[in-house]
Amino acid sequence: MWCVNTSHKYLVNADLLNLKGGFVGINIGTDVSNLPSAQDVVAILKANQITHVRLFDSDAHMLTALSNTGIEVMVGVTNEEVLGIGESPSAAAAWINKNVAAYFPSTNISAIAVGSEVLTSIPNAAPVLVPAMNYLHKALVASNLNDQIKVSTPQSMDIIPKPFPPSTATFNATWNSTIFQILQFLRNTNSYYMLNAYPYYGYINSNGIFPIAYALFQPLTSVKQIVDPNTLFQYDSMFDAIVDAAYNSIATLNFSGIPIVVTETGWPWFGGVNEPDATVKNAETFNNNLIQRVLNDSGPPSQPTIPINTYIYELFNEDKRQGPVSERNWGIIFPNGTAVYLLSFSTSDRVSANSSSVFCIARPGADTTTLQNGLNWACGQGQANCSAIQPGQACYFPNTIQSHASYAYNEYYQQMHSVGGTCDFNGTASTTGFDPSYGSCKFTGSSNSSAGDLIPPPPAFGPVTPTPFGDSSRLQVSKIWSLVSAICISLVLPDVNVYKIL
Repeated sequence: MWCVNTSHKYLVNADLLNLKGGFVGINIGTDVSNLPSAQDVVAILKANQITHVRLFDSDAHMLTALSNTGIEVMVGVTNEEVLGIGESPSAAAAWINKNVAAYFPSTNISAIAVGSEVLTSIPNAAPVLVPAMNYLHKALVASNLNDQIKVSTPQSMDIIPKPFPPSTATFNATWNSTIFQILQFLRNTNSYYMLNAYPYYGYINSNGIFPIAYALFQPLTSVKQIVDPNTLFQYDSMFDAIVDAAYNSIATLNFSGIPIVVTETGWPWFGGVNEPDATVKNAETFNNNLIQRVLNDSGPPSQPTIPINTYIYELFNEDKRQGPVSERNWGIIFPNGTAVYLLSFSTSDRVSANSSSVFCIARPGADTTTLQNGLNWACGQGQANCSAIQPGQACYFPNTIQSHASYAYNEYYQQMHSVGGTCDFNGTASTTGFDPSYGSCKFTGSSNSSAGDLIPPPPAFGPVTPTPFGDSSRLQVSKIWSLVSAICISLVLPDVNVYKIL
């Protein structure tokens, strides 16, 4: 099925995207000191109802652990691998046989991301980028996998110098030849354009031109509406404007029928003294609003019927990365399985804090020795039913003290709160109205509607000591031009440099 927006000049092949609704996935980086085992990572994905993941490489442990889960997987060809594959069809065939064919279909591999921002991060590889994509696609054809698995390459917004207004955005002419070949490949193979889009950098480098609400998907006042003067499209978020800028850039090279998937976006939750906008509150607001925006199944103003499938950057903080403090604090989950802040990947939100159900869970960031003592007491002297957290049972994974303690604490609390049992455990527990159940692991819920201490679980504000048992222990948008419009009167704003330190 082809969807046409009669008010603009693009034609997008909707068959390439999930017409049942947009999805939000997650990037899984590996520059992590205490990276959980692949099995525990998958348990965390299941616990958070994450249905799509992007790997930056083709790690065998992850691909094996993801088998028979139904989770859609985008595997990555590293930048280091691009050069060899781009010069050798046999190297491409070997890569497909080893990293794709060996796992498919048990592991639901749906796409291959060739490199990461190759044109701007390793420009010397530009001449072999498209050959690498072609060789990989031909290897998929030889394995009869080309209909199930798409090949593309993620690019940053660096290659679109002036993304606002979106209607006049174009690619940097320096890269036109390579980009033309990329788009030709995507069209011929019925694939999609992979875009890395970070409103965080658009905001912090705008020198106050853009209101933070615009970057965080929050409502704008009538005097701060952002409008494209050429199309009169109103942009409620910088995210939508960035995506539309990419759509128009594609159209200016006379290509149509190529949808856009956002392979990276997000917001850091902690930064240095000169990064005041990298906060837990802003990261939580951005990512929750992003999820709700994507899951409403609509596209940007120029493509309203095409969902913007998106991958959040990222699952864990990559504490080994170089650069500013914020570069190491994009994760939504700590390696021990605790959440940095509350986030729901599902359209059916978990029980709200106004619910009559009350649960007792371990506090994120609690001392692991004290948690272990509390876990031992709850399952022993406290007589909680801890069978579900034994090996092979529904709540065993994630195999962390935090997760197991939450289940044991809740079992004790549900049995004993009516006769005076408390949810404290030496300060390592708290009550919440948010249901911590996940997958087949169900937490017993209380009907106590008069609990005075009902609070959501507090966010953890730093790395937590790894568990002593079990297996566990990017972007530039140059010279953004903005237009702030009220009652159809426009004001063209100056150039703004926006970048992501890699």
